Amino acid sequence: MKKLVKYFIEGLVVFVPMALTVFLLGLGFTKFDSLFRGRLPIDVPGLGLLLTVVLIFLIGFLASNYLGRKLFALVEKVFTGLPLVKLLYSAVKDMIEAFAGDKKSFDKPVLATLAPGGSAKVVGFVTRDSLEYLGLSDYVAVYLPQSYNFAGNVLLFPKEAVKPLDIESSQAMAFVVSGGVSCGSS
Repeated sequence: MKKLVKYFIEGLVVFVPMALTVFLLGLGFTKFDSLFRGRLPIDVPGLGLLLTVVLIFLIGFLASNYLGRKLFALVEKVFTGLPLVKLLYSAVKDMIEAFAGDKKSFDKPVLATLAPGGSAKVVGFVTRDSLEYLGLSDYVAVYLPQSYNFAGNVLLFPKEAVKPLDIESSQAMAFVVSGGVSCGSS
């Protein structure tokens, strides 16, 4: 029975973020499509997708000026004040910012040696240079994305076991996520 519960919980952890993302994107596209369906002289398939992209650009434009930042800060304060919403909102926001925001976390690709003197290596990204608050001043945090998956692990490596890679972060990410099939170059 414990294994069944464990499988169910693991399934939820994988299924819910994916399903929620697909559901929300689909809902957004179809709602925008339905707003204009029948109101325009011609039916424009994909109008919801186009309007969603335009809306995202508009929000980006608003968020880049003083009044917009204040407005979105107020909305964020409301979101982070609600228990379940805070959890979902914070996780999604942190992940988006890690890849695309001002606080990019995956901008330091590295090659890390798994065991002292060992030959096995992993490609990852240094996400924290200092772990003094954990009492590990000579360690760094390295995020290791998983192949064919939107998940990963954070491992703590001694600094001397981590070597910076002289490649773009996008190349390193493409290499890992594709299981080594893609080199990520254009």
